[in-house]
Amino acid sequence: MSEEKDKKANQKQLNIELDEATAQGTYSNLAIINHSASEFVVDFVNIMPGAPKSKVKSRIILTPQHAKRLLKALGDNINRFEQAHGEIKDYDKPPIPLNFGPTGQA
Repeated sequence: MSEEKDKKANQKQLNIELDEATAQGTYSNLAIINHSASEFVVDFVNIMPGAPKSKVKSRIILTPQHAKRLLKALGDNINRFEQAHGEIKDYDKPPIPLNFGPTGQA
């Protein structure tokens, strides 16, 4: 009986590979979210100060069910983060263009 449980547990396991390029990640300081009746589209953008335009760095397309699971998972993780590190300060409207401080001179 124990072998049967082990087999079932192993069958449910999913191995996920992460290549080096993906493991580096992509920085984003803006997310733009759109949806239709069948999917949510999240575009991740990196806006740099002084740059007249920016490009979408990554696009994730989710089913409504997965979008809702992501919302819950993010909420759970934000709660744990705030319990460990204090409340995350937020603004009503993020400043655009983002200002990283005074412009340096060379």
